[in-house]
Amino acid sequence: MARKPKRDLTVEEQLARGPLDLPFLMLVLLLTGIGVIMVFSASYATAYLQEDKSPTFYFFRQALFAAAGLTVMYITSKINYQTFRWLSVFALGLAVLLLIAVLIPGIHTSRSDGVKRWIAVPGIGTFQPSEIAKVAVIMYFSARLSKRNTEKPRRLSPRSPLSGVVGFLDRIGFLELVPYGAILLLVAALMLKQPHMSGTILVLAGGASVLFAAGIHWGWFVAGITGVGGLLWIVITLTPYMTNRINLWLDPWSQRQGLGYQTVQSLIAIGSGGMLGRGLGNSIQKMLYIPEPENDFVFPIVVEELGFVGGLVVLVLFALLILRGYWLALNARDKFGALTIVGIITLLAVQVFLNIGVVTNLIPNTGISLPFFSYGGTALMIQLGEMGMVLSISRQIPPPKHD
Repeated sequence: MARKPKRDLTVEEQLARGPLDLPFLMLVLLLTGIGVIMVFSASYATAYLQEDKSPTFYFFRQALFAAAGLTVMYITSKINYQTFRWLSVFALGLAVLLLIAVLIPGIHTSRSDGVKRWIAVPGIGTFQPSEIAKVAVIMYFSARLSKRNTEKPRRLSPRSPLSGVVGFLDRIGFLELVPYGAILLLVAALMLKQPHMSGTILVLAGGASVLFAAGIHWGWFVAGITGVGGLLWIVITLTPYMTNRINLWLDPWSQRQGLGYQTVQSLIAIGSGGMLGRGLGNSIQKMLYIPEPENDFVFPIVVEELGFVGGLVVLVLFALLILRGYWLALNARDKFGALTIVGIITLLAVQVFLNIGVVTNLIPNTGISLPFFSYGGTALMIQLGEMGMVLSISRQIPPPKHD
């Protein structure tokens, strides 16, 4: 029986089969591996004292989600990233629907403090719709703004009474920003209803980074930061939930045995690590001094056990990953790929900064996790999926030209 001749690959298929960026891949794998180990070390005591859990409960779940996330990353990296263009519309629509759904009683998980951020998935656990919203906004903005210089501007008839006003707004770039501003305001409003201040900041940062990289005039960012800063200040002062966090930030020691307990213990853990740390697994603060040390406050355990040197190594790895990501953006095949990487890497950078800032009391407690390190299955899988998108774009970077 004669074999069918192999079909020649199209140019797009050939480009999508290029090599992955090895430095970026190795940094992601290294951070993920260290993160899983630190979840095991930080959560051992907590899980041991919970009657319905084994000491390795959090470790095995995080390792399982890490394996699943790495699989998602690999599959995503094999997809031609141009596919993400048309998927961006559906991703944004899904994100908005989930942000609305999480506000409906009976869908979100109930908490005594009134926070509505999670949706329960039977047999898996919970997830935050905000995680999907972060990447969905980046995808949609990148897809739209990548065509910014090719779309023909819409003009009103010179006889129209609004032509003068519209023309002025168009010249200063206001009309171009209206749809993007509307999307950011809608997503931010839904997230503030949860309330989820840290998630709101991340969505705004991711969207703003794509707008900035696309060439939007810097003056709009000054105006936007001023406006958003004023709005956040109003929300903070009028929301008891956020006002308490600001007061704790200013003087956590005044409530050392109360609401400031976690921050104080975090500072003690970081300070007691010294230069080389107590040794892996030998943290004292994880022995029920820091509440849930495997979550947002995992970095103090890293510093306590591995010392200043270990904490610095982790931060250097993050810095290298971020710098490599921006290098990939500069060398991306097209504008859509470049903008997507800029948004994803900026999101990662801001999240790392906010988490480290919180655990060192540099900024108020925002309840934000440390990428690849904090316990949380769906968040880790989505983060690794985002890294897969970056790797997919890296496959199509043109090879260097040799003279």
